[in-house]
Amino acid sequence: MKSILEAPDLKGKCVLVRVDWSVPTSDGKVINDYQIRKSFPTIKYLQKAGAKITLVSHTEKDDDSLLPIYKCVKELLPELTFVKPSDLVLLENLRQDKGEKENSKEFAKKLAGLGDIFVNEAFPVSHREHASIVGVPEFLPSYAGLQLVLEVKTLSKAFYPMHPFLFILGGAKFDTKLPLLKKFINIADWIFVGGALAHNFFKILGKDIGDSLVSDDDFELKELLDTGKIILPEDTIVEDKKIMDAGPITIESLKLKIASSKLVLWNGPLGSYERGYKVATLQLAKFIVESGKESIIGGGDTLAAVEELNLFDKFSFVSTGGGAMLEFLATGTLPGIEALSRK
Repeated sequence: MKSILEAPDLKGKCVLVRVDWSVPTSDGKVINDYQIRKSFPTIKYLQKAGAKITLVSHTEKDDDSLLPIYKCVKELLPELTFVKPSDLVLLENLRQDKGEKENSKEFAKKLAGLGDIFVNEAFPVSHREHASIVGVPEFLPSYAGLQLVLEVKTLSKAFYPMHPFLFILGGAKFDTKLPLLKKFINIADWIFVGGALAHNFFKILGKDIGDSLVSDDDFELKELLDTGKIILPEDTIVEDKKIMDAGPITIESLKLKIASSKLVLWNGPLGSYERGYKVATLQLAKFIVESGKESIIGGGDTLAAVEELNLFDKFSFVSTGGGAMLEFLATGTLPGIEALSRK
């Protein structure tokens, strides 16, 4: 995988840049522009090098327009145009063409016709085998954007970490996070499992979980517990027979573990964040920042907590990816990275 910094003379070249500006909006306003702003260093680098830039992205909903996103970004990049040709133009939502998600060779070739070279600056969707991620590199010299390079370099630290190393894993999708547990049980010193993920462990241990969200599968969790590395919530907040959040004793214990760690990797909330159970997750974010320890964090609700507390610049590294971060940590690569490595 080559960085855009390794590309030959870019002056006058047409550069197709895949960004991920699929951020949530409310009343036409971007709620959180962190993911957008992280693509700016690559755009600025290409502009300074004299390139003509065509930006392509998708939206959260396949049929939506990127126009509301464009209007918000134009306040930060006044020279940006929408669809209208210019030296810096954003095209309409890629997913309005079914060829994008189907990884149609015809659609990929059509996109490739827009540039002399291709740059992937869309880490959050680089785990998707879509035309603009894995198809276009078959037809153009291709490079990684500056943020994509930084994501790979920083997340890779978790494979050969400083010790003690604390991995905090929350959220609800057990099947997507089990590979991480099985991999990092051999790497981390401790793995704290929170959120709905912990319910399966409680079930194995014979604890009453009431009507809490739980997976029907066994997942061979006893083997993980037998390592002695798994840490579970000591107390929980329960409502209507459902575990909704980690309790204050758990948070204080986590604070001590963070204090004795050299690296903290965190993905996923400790409670039902979308339903308003935020206390433990917000407190955890504060503790990690206050500890001053090297920290790598990511994930949708995790970033929402960081945004709420305005702490983005306080962590060592905040990944732009959710699912992509999880898959990269589990496998050490992504389809989008592999596509860039073919040429």
